[in-house]
Amino acid sequence: MKVDFIIELLWGKNSPNPQIIPKLTLLSIFAILLFTVTPLSFPFFGSLKRIVFTSPPEQSSSSSADSILLPSSLSSSGNKCDIFSGEWVPNPKAPYYTNTSCWAIHEHQNCMKYGRPDTEFMKWRWKPNDCELPIFNPFQFLDIMRGKSMAFVGDSVGRNQMQSLVCLLSRAEWPIDNSETQDDYFRRWKYPSYNFTVAAFWTTHLVKSTAQRNPNELIHVYVDEANEKWSKKVENFDYIVINGGHWFDKPMIFYEEQKIIGCYHCFISNITSKTRFFGYRKALKTALQTLNSLENFKGTTILRSYAPSHFENGLWNEGGDCVRREPFKRNEVKLGGEDLEFYKIQMEEIRVADEEAKKKKMKKNKFRVLDVTKAMLMRPDGHPSKYGHWPNANVTLYNDCVHWCLPGPIDAWSDMLLEMLKMEGGNDHH
Repeated sequence: MKVDFIIELLWGKNSPNPQIIPKLTLLSIFAILLFTVTPLSFPFFGSLKRIVFTSPPEQSSSSSADSILLPSSLSSSGNKCDIFSGEWVPNPKAPYYTNTSCWAIHEHQNCMKYGRPDTEFMKWRWKPNDCELPIFNPFQFLDIMRGKSMAFVGDSVGRNQMQSLVCLLSRAEWPIDNSETQDDYFRRWKYPSYNFTVAAFWTTHLVKSTAQRNPNELIHVYVDEANEKWSKKVENFDYIVINGGHWFDKPMIFYEEQKIIGCYHCFISNITSKTRFFGYRKALKTALQTLNSLENFKGTTILRSYAPSHFENGLWNEGGDCVRREPFKRNEVKLGGEDLEFYKIQMEEIRVADEEAKKKKMKKNKFRVLDVTKAMLMRPDGHPSKYGHWPNANVTLYNDCVHWCLPGPIDAWSDMLLEMLKMEGGNDHH
C-alpha cells in the first residue's frame, strides 16, 4: 500500500503559493464593475439505503427544522419560498470556473483531470419549487462579507465545500495564504480587498477522537469532550459552518467521562454494542453546546446538513460505485435509511441548541440550517467515482461516492449560502 499516496488522495497537498497571487489588471477591474452593475478520510462505509418510489414524498414534520432555523426567500409574488425544496434543472451556462482555472481543487475531486468523459454533471442548477435561486455572485458575497470571517468546521466534505467556495470567489479575487500552520487540514485564506477571511478546521467526529488513517483500526471517540483543535480557534469568527456524520460509519469505541459507554462494530464481548447514531447524536450535541459556551462568540452557526453518499451494488470496499450520469427527479427518490437518521438527528439537536441560546439572553449567537440533504440526494451523478485518481493508482478508495467533483453539484451550496446571508441582512445588503 502506498501510504503517502493514500494520504495525498484523501487530504491533498496542493495549496497555492502566495507568490502566484496576481494583481488586478485594468481588464479585471472593468469586469468587476460590469458584473456588479448588471447583477472539502475514510468516511466511506455507507451504502445506498433509500427508497425509489413513484409518487411525490410526504413532508415529515420530524425531519425538518423549525422555520426560524430555515431561511425563507421571497418569490416575485411576494410569497415565502423554501429555497431547499425543489428540482435540478439544466444550466448550459455552468460551470463558472474550471479545474484548470482554480488551484484550490484537491486531486481526488479533480474529475476532469483524471478523465471523466461526461460534462453534463456540471451543467445543472438548483431551482426551488416556488421561486428562483440566483446563481452565486462572488462580488456580492465578498461585499456582504466585507470585514467578516467564516470558518468551516467538519470533515473532508466540509473542506470540499470550502474549496468550492474559494473556486467560485476566484472570479473576483485570489486570496493570500494567511494560515497559522502548514498543516493542510487547517488552512486560512484572506481576501485583502474585502478584509474577508475563510478558514478550514478539519475534525472527523467534531469531538475529541483518535482517528486513524488505517481503516482496520478502532477509533476512540470521547463524545462529551470538545475537540480543542477547532473549539479553541473559532471564537472570533462571524460565521461557523459546521458539518459531520460520514466518519461515524467506521468502527468506534465511545467514551463519556473517560469511561467506555459502548462501541459500534468493535466486536468486543464485554462492551455494549451501540449504533453509529448513538455516538453521532452525543458528539453533535457536545459540539453545539461548545459553541453555546464560547463567551466571545457572537456570530452565527450554520449547520450544513448531511450530504448523502451514493454507493450502489456494494459498500465502498465491496466494489460499490456511483455510475449514474443524470440527477434524480424529486419523484424518483426518497430520503430514507441512515441518511434520514443522520438528518433527523441534526434537525433535532440544532433545535435544542437554538433554544439553549435563546435562554442566554446576553448572548447574540444564532443557529441556522443550510439544508442541502434533499438536493444532494438527487445528485448521484456528481461524485468522482473512479475519476479521482489515475486508473492504475494503488489507492484505498477506488470509487469515491462521498466527495463531490469540482466543478460540480456542491457549487449550488454557495448559491444557497449567499441567499441565506442576504436574508440575514449581512452588512445591510438585501
